[in-house]
Amino acid sequence: MTTDSTGDAPEVLRYTAFSSDPGGGNPAGVVPDAGALDDAEMLAIAARVGYSETAFLTPPPPGLEAAPGRGFGIRYFSPLAEVPFCGHATVASAVALAERIGPGELVFATRAGTVPVTVTGDLRATLTSVEPHVEEADGGDVAEALAALGWRHGELDPALPPRIAFAGARHLVLAAASRERLAALDYDFERLKAFMLRLDLTTLQLVWRESDTVFHVRDPFPVGGIVEDPATGAAAAAFGGYLRALCLAAAPARLTLHQGHDMGRPGLLEVGLSADDPRVRVTGAAVRIG
Repeated sequence: MTTDSTGDAPEVLRYTAFSSDPGGGNPAGVVPDAGALDDAEMLAIAARVGYSETAFLTPPPPGLEAAPGRGFGIRYFSPLAEVPFCGHATVASAVALAERIGPGELVFATRAGTVPVTVTGDLRATLTSVEPHVEEADGGDVAEALAALGWRHGELDPALPPRIAFAGARHLVLAAASRERLAALDYDFERLKAFMLRLDLTTLQLVWRESDTVFHVRDPFPVGGIVEDPATGAAAAAFGGYLRALCLAAAPARLTLHQGHDMGRPGLLEVGLSADDPRVRVTGAAVRIG
């Protein structure tokens, strides 16, 4: 495994999530034994690793319902700050653990809530989000986001209206009317970062609808010090909740999200909506880097 191992420094594994190709998907750091680290140490490691997020696994908190040895605390740090939930780093952590302790059921205690994950024998992980919710997006806030992106209001798809969606972290959903608009992403980094910090947004979920069940997505992430996230599981979960809340997808449903193609790191995220559970399931592969 690829690790950082300088003196007593903690082991850092590197995986990419939502791809079976190390050159695709979204890279994440995984620190499998972070129980002795404080916040400053975690942030310093995440900054050194340089990925959009690094996950830090800690002993399970009291009361976490999990099979012995299958429950963990988990925290997520970008190079700039802690985030409450990160889907791709969860998938990466689950696959890293499965390679060590075997596939099956895992339970993670995140800042956003409890997140169960199932890993199959072919090392595909399915996370179950916390319960999602969707709120209206203020017109002035949407105008500011569009200005920072350099988009015009007429370039939005009116069938997918702007909303703030949550399934562990907050994301502003904006739908482009064309694939060309989505592909041409060149935004004002500092302006968008200030806007997102004001609204406590983790990413913008920019989408283009290819069909009723197939979407192409991109996620600017300036608040994490990253221009763009290549594959964003937390935003995928939030987007699943958005589609259900706006009656744009009828459960049960399985949706396909393509992300990272415009960055040269193609990834595939599968989003599942259940008829009898409001939580959203996000599935993807993960593989070690190096």
